[in-house]
Amino acid sequence: MGYERYQATGTPRWGERLGQYWKLVRGDRPVGVLLLLWPTWWALWVAAAGVPPLWTLLVFSAGVWLTRSAGCVINDYADRWLDPQVERTRGRPLASGRVSGREALAVFALLMAVAFALVLTLNRLTVILSIVGLVLAASYPYLKRYTYLPQVYLGLAFGWGIPMAFAAVQGTVPPVAWLLYCANLLWATAYDTWYAMVDRDDDIRAGSRSTAILFGDMDLVALGILYALMFAALWLAGRQAGMGVYYWAGMGVAALLVLRQFVIGRGRERDACFRAFQQNHWVGMAIFAGIAAHYLLAARVPAV
Repeated sequence: MGYERYQATGTPRWGERLGQYWKLVRGDRPVGVLLLLWPTWWALWVAAAGVPPLWTLLVFSAGVWLTRSAGCVINDYADRWLDPQVERTRGRPLASGRVSGREALAVFALLMAVAFALVLTLNRLTVILSIVGLVLAASYPYLKRYTYLPQVYLGLAFGWGIPMAFAAVQGTVPPVAWLLYCANLLWATAYDTWYAMVDRDDDIRAGSRSTAILFGDMDLVALGILYALMFAALWLAGRQAGMGVYYWAGMGVAALLVLRQFVIGRGRERDACFRAFQQNHWVGMAIFAGIAAHYLLAARVPAV
């Protein structure tokens, strides 16, 4: 089989395997990394009141890629019964049989081991919190079998880098960290609902569950509420952190970007919902730009 594939494509077996592993960790789809990176950077900049220590920044940035990749692997492993039944996912390496379950678990273990090794260079509280993060990441994919709220659980897992970032920089997790965590929880639930709307019909046929199925015809209303609550939490976090006009400007840009998502996805077509989902990384970037600009220019602009 490997020889035949080599003859057909000109790619050696080891290159073909690496290519499949790259797809398995979604290396060809970086938007998920960005959705995890931006809130982690929100927390690092707020915790440090500016640019965080270089090593801490490197550990968390690398950790974002490692844990997101590991999360994709364990998600595909848990969904190997579902993905072959879904149009968008049936070509994934595990679903198509090009990577075995044993290989996927080995890749997951390697990624998490490297991530944990990096965390071990930080303080004790951060290490303890990282264990909670591992449990959240590993258990998330199984929620769609038993509950309609896997998107909420994704928010819990995706945002866990926020309290970890404060623990790494400050040695504690203050109230503003939990406000940012709540904001990210609401945001992740919203953007992953857009994502779930892409697969809603397939998921219903396969017996999977999601917020998109739970919300039904009220999905756009529910999304509006989630985004409104997200901005309320970000407003509270900004007040708590003493943010200035640059932060509020960043939030304004983010709000306009969210409105654009509703323009794109209002018809609920698959491709449109997927585009609306992808737009969210710009939302996270706009908020980060406001935070970074505040600390860069804080001496010139008073807090409001």
